[in-house]
Amino acid sequence: MMDKRNSDAAVEAANPLKTLTRAQFAALGGDAVAYVKPVSGLVLSAMIHDAEFDAGTQYQLVMSADGTPLMVSDSAEAVNEWLGDQSIGLATLH
Repeated sequence: MMDKRNSDAAVEAANPLKTLTRAQFAALGGDAVAYVKPVSGLVLSAMIHDAEFDAGTQYQLVMSADGTPLMVSDSAEAVNEWLGDQSIGLATLH
């Protein structure tokens, strides 16, 4: 028996933020919210083509809520210091 709650249409209807344009998201404050995500240097090299990262190193990537990379560091302390100088709210990921 198929559960309608798990269908793609139900998921899209439950997540209206996924359909917002960049301008609509920014109007909601998307340009003032960021999150920190640990990523490998290999992933960063694929994302940021004009920089080199050690493939085996774990980095801290700060991204705006709209997915724009804002800052990369190899330490959480540097990220915290940088965020302290910004007017950005930090969202926690679950």
